[in-house]
Amino acid sequence: MKPKLYRALGLMSGTSIDGIDAAMIETDGYSHVRPLGFAGRPYDTAFRDNLRAHLGNANGRQDAGVAAFERELTVMHAEIALALMREIAVTPDFIGFHGQTLFHNPAERMTVQIGDGALLATLTGVPTVNDFRSADVRAGGNGAPLVPLYHRALVTGMAKPALILNIGGVSNVTWIGGDGDDEILAFDVGPGNALLDDWVLRHTGQPFDENGLLAAAGTIDSAAVEFAMMREFFTRQPPKSLDRDQFRKYVPEHLNAADGAATLTMITARGVAAALPFLPQMPEVIYVAGGGRHNTTLMRWIADVTALSVRSVDELGWSGDGLEAEAFAYLAVRSVLGEPLSLPLTTGVPRPMPGGKLHRV
Repeated sequence: MKPKLYRALGLMSGTSIDGIDAAMIETDGYSHVRPLGFAGRPYDTAFRDNLRAHLGNANGRQDAGVAAFERELTVMHAEIALALMREIAVTPDFIGFHGQTLFHNPAERMTVQIGDGALLATLTGVPTVNDFRSADVRAGGNGAPLVPLYHRALVTGMAKPALILNIGGVSNVTWIGGDGDDEILAFDVGPGNALLDDWVLRHTGQPFDENGLLAAAGTIDSAAVEFAMMREFFTRQPPKSLDRDQFRKYVPEHLNAADGAATLTMITARGVAAALPFLPQMPEVIYVAGGGRHNTTLMRWIADVTALSVRSVDELGWSGDGLEAEAFAYLAVRSVLGEPLSLPLTTGVPRPMPGGKLHRV
């Protein structure tokens, strides 16, 4: 008997803090995935600045200011979810609500994502799953990345090994050699867009380095790159994960805008190259998802330092912008089914780990 198909809507606000992505899929929670729609909503400057002020707060909603902000964040997510539901005329069976990560330190078994799942369920009228990471972290896992099982579903039928690189605020990879739980490996590889975006905003007033033009005009400070690459993180055996600001002290504050952008872009590229020796088998192509795939300088430099073909996942017919939101729709269904969201080789958790908390209407 074929597994039941569900319609699920995923909501993602990542470490790049640029906005909310909403995506609807049809899935059985296993290998069947069919995209149904996508919508994105950028944060305005005032909201992004407010969010940035809360980053790093390990107390989370215990602080009154964070609790009020969490409600505002949740209402915003509900609005885009309802807008997508109206646009494609589909009411999902479940919503997967990632929320916003404020603090992530798995070494101390702490991770803080804000977003009120019960309120979102009430506002949308749809049962909502949130709190995807806590069970993994409590069990001793890294709590990230959580997208790999969705990547595995997407590469069904593709040549293996396949390597998916997601460049959001932090960069992470998923290597898939086959269908078994011992044939998938995933881990954070280093900084993504977060430090570069912050740098560009501070020096130019623009939210990101469009097409990598600023970095392309700069000169890389090789000493600053090598100083960052000496960090123990790059030689640590995966699985492993990062908080968006853990490389903050490696930002080259002594450089001008273009040289700093070039240096930070190269650090991101070199992080990808440093990940390759950990892979069980080398792929022929790196397929890139996330906002970083729009940065043509970064894509070119990754190809240069890895000596591999680097392509956008859009070439596979995937939604490069909506992939993470789709993943949390998929994980919501797996959560309801009681299936694992993470594995020992994706987050370092001791055993396949279910997770998420369901809020019924």
